[in-house]
Amino acid sequence: MYLARVIGRVVASERYPGLEGVALQLVQPLAEDGTDQGDAHVAAVATSEISVGPGDFVNCEGGREAALVLPETYVPVDAAIIGFVEAVERHGELLRPAAEGARS
Repeated sequence: MYLARVIGRVVASERYPGLEGVALQLVQPLAEDGTDQGDAHVAAVATSEISVGPGDFVNCEGGREAALVLPETYVPVDAAIIGFVEAVERHGELLRPAAEGARS
């Protein structure tokens, strides 16, 4: 499980069976101090109850477990957004989303 920031939306007109209706977002994993860590990648949104967009902090799951949280399990995904993160505080300092369009 890791913290990430949504940096964009992904539109796919053709999808693998089982991924129909599943939103896709481009996410940037974050280090403990809130800086970018590693490469950005696509993550499936686990449920329509999670409404996120560019600039939002999210909680992601990677690997095989990412496929298990989707409505149809065992679809080919490497990452899934499993929650919206309202605030992140580290050593008394509030981390803020860095992307434009972030929620206040």
